[in-house]
Amino acid sequence: MKRLIAALGLGLIATVAQADPDPKDWQSVLDQARGQTVYWNAWGGSTATNDFIAWAGDQVQARYGVTVEHVKLSDTADAVSRVLAEKTAGKDEGGAVDLIWINGANFAAMKQAGLLFGPWAGDLPNFALADTEGKPALTSDFTVPTDGLESPWAMAQVVFYYDTARLPEPPKTITALGEWAAAHPGRFTFPQPPDFLGSTFLKQALYGLAEDTGVLQHPVAQADYAAVTAPLWAWLDALTPNLWRAGRAYPQTGPRQLQLMADGEIDLAISFSPGEASTAIANGELPDTVRSFVLDGGTIGNASFVAIPYNATAKAGAMVLADFLLSPQAQARAQDPDVLGYGTVLAMDKLGADDRALFDALDLGIATLSPADLGPVLPEPHPDWMTRIAEDWTARYGVAQ
Repeated sequence: MKRLIAALGLGLIATVAQADPDPKDWQSVLDQARGQTVYWNAWGGSTATNDFIAWAGDQVQARYGVTVEHVKLSDTADAVSRVLAEKTAGKDEGGAVDLIWINGANFAAMKQAGLLFGPWAGDLPNFALADTEGKPALTSDFTVPTDGLESPWAMAQVVFYYDTARLPEPPKTITALGEWAAAHPGRFTFPQPPDFLGSTFLKQALYGLAEDTGVLQHPVAQADYAAVTAPLWAWLDALTPNLWRAGRAYPQTGPRQLQLMADGEIDLAISFSPGEASTAIANGELPDTVRSFVLDGGTIGNASFVAIPYNATAKAGAMVLADFLLSPQAQARAQDPDVLGYGTVLAMDKLGADDRALFDALDLGIATLSPADLGPVLPEPHPDWMTRIAEDWTARYGVAQ
């Protein structure tokens, strides 16, 4: 019995050793990853996104012998809660979550709670191709330094899309949007916070209404929250009765909002993907009269990241998948509007001619703005702001679905 216990102990030690691969020794990561199954917890609310994740899984299986299982989430917080529950229960190894498509607020919470593995991201072979100089969002997530604890895989910037057949000239400021909604009641809505896109709309509106937007780069506690947000609530008080269904109901997600546009129930919508409208046109989800626009003065931009929980079972496999997502092949496919229409995190001047050709060959679509036309990128506010204003919006305007 003692020998059996000792053997089990040695097996546990071996498991622990394999659970913490060194990303600086990439060959050892590849060796450990082969045969692993990565449970990638990622938003599952979009068919296009789900198809891309399935394709990426097929690629890493064929190349590296890593199996990817997409755990489809409606809210990233569900995965975070699971990791936290495992830590509370003392399950510091063999966790159920291997990789998370994470947003800024949840990253900040997991980082603060010590729920993340790393640093590892900066040692991925393909991270050397990332445009860390030209895209500060790759190393600072909602003002929180990433410190190698998460790896970027897509760029996003707020755009609005509208049907030119019904709306020849869209409003280009938050104030003008409110005036337009008053003149055209029922023709605009946004996803219901705390949905990420709906909460982003609130932040974008706050950028357009606050007197001093510099305070948004710091925690809420360092600002006069009531004074900063007073213009937002006043604007929303006036806007809400003029929304779709008079603000008594909201689409739950971005895809549901897109469906309202397709059905002709609304005339403009918000997106965090500059290529979303072109992708929807290519997929037959929107008419080819839809176009994109941005607000005067700039719109919020950020990067999408993946992170590995501290107790993940397949850390090596998760790193291999994250590195593949940074490859020129994966990045070019994600930027193709027929696939996702996401912005790339790579620097074109860091790529060889063959890899640059993958991007040069892309037709970004009739509804996609050029990088120059996207205008200034506004930095994400500190995550405290999204959490606080989403909670307050729910208290003021939230409706049961």
